[in-house]
Amino acid sequence: MTTEYISYEFPFNERMRVFIRLEQLFLQLDHFIAGSGIWDKKATINTLVEILQVLSRHDLKAETLKELERHSNRLNQLSNHEGVDTKMLRKILDDLDSTSKILYATNGKIDISSMKSDLFQTICQRSNIPGGTCSFDLPSYHYWLEQEKELQNKDLNMWISIFSPIRTAVDLILNFIRLSSDTTNEIAHQGFYQATLDQTQPYQIVIIKVLRNTPYFVEISGGKHRFTTRFMSSSSGNVRPKQADKDVNFLLSYCIF
Repeated sequence: MTTEYISYEFPFNERMRVFIRLEQLFLQLDHFIAGSGIWDKKATINTLVEILQVLSRHDLKAETLKELERHSNRLNQLSNHEGVDTKMLRKILDDLDSTSKILYATNGKIDISSMKSDLFQTICQRSNIPGGTCSFDLPSYHYWLEQEKELQNKDLNMWISIFSPIRTAVDLILNFIRLSSDTTNEIAHQGFYQATLDQTQPYQIVIIKVLRNTPYFVEISGGKHRFTTRFMSSSSGNVRPKQADKDVNFLLSYCIF
């Protein structure tokens, strides 16, 4: 369903950047795996390879466990506050605890050695070459793509299951962080908005929402001290994007958790 607004997110630290990239790749995976054609299966495999590449570059298990522990500690601090739904809070803490235990039980870092499949490992090794998984390069892959859907899904489910604990944890973390936001109405004067960040607050993500019919896209940059937003016209032909010369209304959300 099309929403009234287009959202733009900007993560303030590397951990959030990696989590959001993984979230996007997992959603992409859901889309392609639902298809039944050869190109859907190739796109599914390509997405799995990308997920594996992200996980191989970062110690996501350790990072995610740290984030889950941080969330648990923050939520435990709320347990004595008046007006807190203790039953709901207990359920959330139980979810965090069970997710942490499952993730902790997984063996080592997730990388290509985690994929107990010669076929998948071979595809990974060829994926760095543009067009490197053609039928004449990987006849075994070409053969697999021509097999029955049931056999393919069996293999895909086996490969995807390796990523399930990290996906559950990332979804849980990002959901909590996004729900922690407060939203205000703001104006970008002549397409420009800048805000200073309170150094005592643990900013995770900033979200900018603009009405779908607004004729600009949003560029966000920032660091520990401030962030800047520019509303830019979309490029057309050889015309480069340029900053809006009008005031633009938008919704601003800081995710602090």
